[in-house]
Amino acid sequence: MRKRSSMAGEAGQRIGAATARRWVIDVAILLAIGLLMGFLRPFDSELAPIPGRYVYWVICIVGVGLIGIGADAVLGRRVPMMWWRVALVSTLMTPPGTLLVLTTQHLLFRQPFNWPDYLDLVWQVFPILLAVMVVRSLVWRGPPARIETRTVIAPPLPEAEATFRKRLSAKRRTARLIAIEAHDHYLRVHTDAGVELIALRFSDALEELSRAHGWRVHRSWWVAADAVEAVRWRRGAGEIRLLGGLTVPASRAHRPVLKQAGWF
Repeated sequence: MRKRSSMAGEAGQRIGAATARRWVIDVAILLAIGLLMGFLRPFDSELAPIPGRYVYWVICIVGVGLIGIGADAVLGRRVPMMWWRVALVSTLMTPPGTLLVLTTQHLLFRQPFNWPDYLDLVWQVFPILLAVMVVRSLVWRGPPARIETRTVIAPPLPEAEATFRKRLSAKRRTARLIAIEAHDHYLRVHTDAGVELIALRFSDALEELSRAHGWRVHRSWWVAADAVEAVRWRRGAGEIRLLGGLTVPASRAHRPVLKQAGWF
């Protein structure tokens, strides 16, 4: 019980630290935007004294931004799509954000506190709040999800190799098939129990192994799919490393087969 309580406490501390870090970064983003707005002096703010102008924009951006961030946290689970949530938060938070801006103007610059000025500010506050929320969302937007794919080679069906295996000696009939190498009218059959030479045309062997899990990778080579360990391709020629250290060539004509199997 003590161990479980300790683990829960550590998890809570990690979550709390991550939340605090996120808020610190959010406030830093808002401060940077506020200082930028003070430098750009939009909406006739260049008429205000320089210190007051910067204080005004920092208060407005940080205050309105925190309102929007709070609303974004509340709507996060209900509106999972980021851009829909940004638009909704910007719309809903414009009225209270406009009230904050009007109050700041009244306290800093003695601007009138009345309904007509409030309505005029609404159309200024909304695009700024929208831009702030877009910037914040882009900062916190994670990288696109990476989907890793892996080619899974299923073991061959027993009947898929049955006809061909009957041609092997009893010692290698049940061995693991690695590769087949053509030599005129003979085949060198590579297995994990050794190599065996049999009399058979390569084309006939390919036909008998047509349902097996393997590929023809060269005019004189067939390899078992589950025996491939690595594939390298250099200057138009391929090289395949197989189980047991055997290395076989791969021709350009059979490159698509290996590519489709996910080897490069």
